[in-house]
Amino acid sequence: MRVFAVANQKGGVGKTTTTVNTSAPLAAAGRRTLLLDLDPHGSLTSYFGYDPDSVKKSTYHLFQTDAPDPSKMIVQTSVKNLDLMPANSALATLDRQLGVQEGKGLVIVDALAKLKDKYSYVFIDCPPILGVLMVNALAACERLVVPVQAEFLSLKGLERMIRTLNMITQARGHKLPYLIVPTMFDKRTRAARESLTSLRETYPYNIWDEVIPIDTRFRDASKLGYPLTMLNPGARGAKSYRQLLTALLRKTHEDELARAKINSEVA
Repeated sequence: MRVFAVANQKGGVGKTTTTVNTSAPLAAAGRRTLLLDLDPHGSLTSYFGYDPDSVKKSTYHLFQTDAPDPSKMIVQTSVKNLDLMPANSALATLDRQLGVQEGKGLVIVDALAKLKDKYSYVFIDCPPILGVLMVNALAACERLVVPVQAEFLSLKGLERMIRTLNMITQARGHKLPYLIVPTMFDKRTRAARESLTSLRETYPYNIWDEVIPIDTRFRDASKLGYPLTMLNPGARGAKSYRQLLTALLRKTHEDELARAKINSEVA
C-alpha cells in the first residue's frame, strides 16, 4: 500500500482537485485506490456527492474509543476502483475533544493497516491547519504532496507548511519526502511567473518540474462529481495531473531503491 498525503496550511490552493485527479488515473488502470477526507470542510466528500453535515460513518469516527471497522466507513465514488472514506463536519471538534490524549497521532496509521490488503494506493486530503488530523496524515504517508498556487499569499502558507513538516520530521526521526506542486498557474500574468521563479529558487530540490495550469474544465468536472482526468483526458489540466502522478510514482520507486541499497550496506 502506497500512501500519499495532500496538504498545505492555506486553503484554496487545489488540494482536493489534486487528490481527485492524481488518484483517478490509478483507479482507471485497475488499481484499487482509497481516498481519505480529513478536512472538516469536506470538499472531497462533497465532490463525490456526499454531504459532510449528514454522513453517518466518516473519518471522524476513527478517533472514537468505540471506532468501528474502517472498512464499514467506506463508500463508492463515481469512479470504478476509487473508494472514499468521507469526512463529517464534526472533525472540526476533534482537537478540543481529544485534548492531550496520548496515542491519537497514529489513528490513521492503525486504520490503514487494517485495509492494506484491500487497496494499493491511498490519498489523504488534509485540513489546512496544524492539529491532530494533519499530524495523523503526515504520520501515515510516505510522501507529502504540497499544492501551491503561484501567488504571494500561497508562498507564505507554504512557509508555514514547511515549518510544520520540519516539526513532524523531528518527531518521526527521519525525513518525510515532499513534492511542491505549483497549481492554478497562469503564464499570462507576471505575478504568477515571478512567484514560480521564487518557488524554484527557494525549493530547488523539492519542487515539481512542471505546473498545473489554470483550466476552467476543473470546475465543470467538479460539478459533475467526476475527475477531469477521466471526464476529459485531453484537457491540459488532465494531462498535467497524469504527468504529476508519473513523477510521484517514479520518486517513490527511487526512494525504494535507495532504502534497499542502504539496508544491504548495513547488513
